[in-house]
Amino acid sequence: MTTDTHLDLTDQEREANLDLEQLKQLVGLVEYDENKDVFPVTGWDAIVFVVGNATQTAHYYQSAWGMDLVAYSGPENGNRDHKAFVLKSGSIRFVVKGAVSPDSPLVAHHTAHGDGVVDIALEVPDVDRCIVQAKKAGATVLEEPHDLTDEHGTVRVAAIATYGETRHTLVQRHVGGHVYAGPYLPGYQPATSTFVKRDGAPKRLFQALDHIVGNVELGKMDEWVGFYNKVMGFVNMAEFIGDDIATDYSALMSKVVANGNHRVKFPLNEPAIAKRKSQIDEYLEFYRGPGAQHLALATNDILTTVDALRAEGVEFLDTPDSYYDDPELRARIGEVRVPIEELKRRKILVDRDEDGYLLQIFTKPLGDRPTVFFEVIERHGSLGFGKGNFKALFESIEREQEKRGNL
Repeated sequence: MTTDTHLDLTDQEREANLDLEQLKQLVGLVEYDENKDVFPVTGWDAIVFVVGNATQTAHYYQSAWGMDLVAYSGPENGNRDHKAFVLKSGSIRFVVKGAVSPDSPLVAHHTAHGDGVVDIALEVPDVDRCIVQAKKAGATVLEEPHDLTDEHGTVRVAAIATYGETRHTLVQRHVGGHVYAGPYLPGYQPATSTFVKRDGAPKRLFQALDHIVGNVELGKMDEWVGFYNKVMGFVNMAEFIGDDIATDYSALMSKVVANGNHRVKFPLNEPAIAKRKSQIDEYLEFYRGPGAQHLALATNDILTTVDALRAEGVEFLDTPDSYYDDPELRARIGEVRVPIEELKRRKILVDRDEDGYLLQIFTKPLGDRPTVFFEVIERHGSLGFGKGNFKALFESIEREQEKRGNL
């Protein structure tokens, strides 16, 4: 197999009518040879959330974030433990779970962590090959490879542990020459919502998942970077350490790992010693340990996306006008597809590197605890993560921390 023949759309991306060139821009895909990969990962399969009220959260993701309900599992189809709603937007699949039974293990998880990501599930071409490698590299295997089967076919799955109580379920959807034809996994029924989008609402607000940031304890970042290097064969993309990204409070260190095709990217943050409590410290305190801090959702029209989200009441971090009026920023950024005044009006950040530029904006925390939030990102060649915006972003987060009394 040659390197360029492997870079292809996943089944989810084809289903979402994405094209390869569009996806290269959306999330910065690169070509690589799967045959040389010790732990080949095709891409994201699903991001699984545990929440306090899955019924209402599923409605929120449809009404505010424009996602479509595609599958469901709950008491009505034999699942007495919890309700699970499967939502899609482009190639992104979210699974939102909430306990039905008071004895469900989800209750204890939610009591400890609040709303958050419990599982970053990855699609792989060969589950067994990945688990052999994981064991050889010393990973904790939570579930041995096994088949799940229903009338739509078979899916082969396994799971390994990562930071905190987060797991990676490995999902193989091509088994025995057949592709699983159900809406998500065996045990889930197709579902459609009674929710009706507003007239004129965009078909979808985001197309793909760009990256997921994990927060880990002080001194643990390199350990988890090593985990992704050794266990999963991920490569190091970037690192952010030092005064250029710090404020007095939000000192942190961050390194980015990615799978071979860069479809799956994990920045990993740890707090650094600072004068007072950083945003990472705040997260670790309120999440009760390491976990996924934010998910970056890729769009090819950030203006339309942000306008639509704001119209539905989604709140974003504020950026002072001085950010946009800074002559240094304007000189460094140069020409971008959107006039700076339009970005200023919407508080969208902009950054440029040697490969191109990106536009990005961050929501306030999505739940009651100051933990998980979303980023909306539009890439134009840039393969970075907005390093030039870190200080402005941290200062914005600190203003929110001060309002919460957590600085």
